[in-house]
Amino acid sequence: MKNLQNRLNQVFERINDEKFLTGDTLGNEIGFWVFDYPAKHELLVRNHLKDVNDKLTKRGYRFEHLNIFEILIEMLESRDLFARACAREKQVGADKLRKTLAGPLSQDKVAQYIADQFKPTELDFVLLSGLGSAWPLVRGHELLSALQDVMGRTPLVLFYPGEYSGIDLHPFGMIESKNYYRAFKLVPDDVKRIKN
Repeated sequence: MKNLQNRLNQVFERINDEKFLTGDTLGNEIGFWVFDYPAKHELLVRNHLKDVNDKLTKRGYRFEHLNIFEILIEMLESRDLFARACAREKQVGADKLRKTLAGPLSQDKVAQYIADQFKPTELDFVLLSGLGSAWPLVRGHELLSALQDVMGRTPLVLFYPGEYSGIDLHPFGMIESKNYYRAFKLVPDDVKRIKN
């Protein structure tokens, strides 16, 4: 918990760093970042992100903090599918509902919706959270792969309830998955407090 709080305290500093915005240190790779954390600390992370959002807004950044779960609800409501999806889940369960929604909520459609609604190429950066609530409808590595096509050079940070090894994402830190994705850790696990 202490290490997580230390890492959270550095989120604003990392995003506020010119190198984050320009991607200077990334060797021409896409500026996709992951901040992983134990899922049991979801509420702590959410509350901390409110403070980070306030600080970033005061600095005048053009950014969006998108909650993936809320995006899915918006997408379903825009097609009058949300009420039917809720009723269907009660009838057949979450696993069959996931298969039913695989088309309307494909990762490519989610990425395109984000591009159309929020114009990420016109922003300084994008923050994504809410993936834990949206899982398994949305998988972190698949969404990041789909977003590569719509983000341009705009940096993106995924706040991920699980573990990111630097090679693959493990949802909730409990589910083994072989889902290679190359991103950068926003604040490494063993980071020491930066002194100004």
